[in-house]
Amino acid sequence: MANNPGVFTDPYRAYNFKLVIQGVTEGHFTECSGLGIRVQAIKYREGGINQVVHAIPGFVEYSDVTLKYGLTNSAELWNWFMTVVKGKVTRKNVSILLLDSDGATEVMRWDLINAWPSEWRGVPLDAMHREVALETLTLVFETLERA
Repeated sequence: MANNPGVFTDPYRAYNFKLVIQGVTEGHFTECSGLGIRVQAIKYREGGINQVVHAIPGFVEYSDVTLKYGLTNSAELWNWFMTVVKGKVTRKNVSILLLDSDGATEVMRWDLINAWPSEWRGVPLDAMHREVALETLTLVFETLERA
């Protein structure tokens, strides 16, 4: 996309997103957070130049992604997590799609490759509040691609 001086482009809205989890048909997500990549810096000193610390890239770390979703009678995400609890990790590809202001057109996509759930948090129950019942599922994954 070329930069056009004087032409203003609205930034995308963070609330227009959709998650697609391989093999999961149910799931209305209200929040997706934690997406990130970090390359560790390995620091070293070079002989003869002792006053300067140099750095080279090390391991790549992908941040865990946390999903919040409304509790329904669907058990697909729960069942996926329970397979991990029982010692059988079922890895799935997960896509996070950023949508345009129309709420339907995909403008950006992040693909989490070989993701699996590492943590589940139940609904906080409180008789004094009227919020939607939200569960939380944390995913770990091997690599991230941006399409």
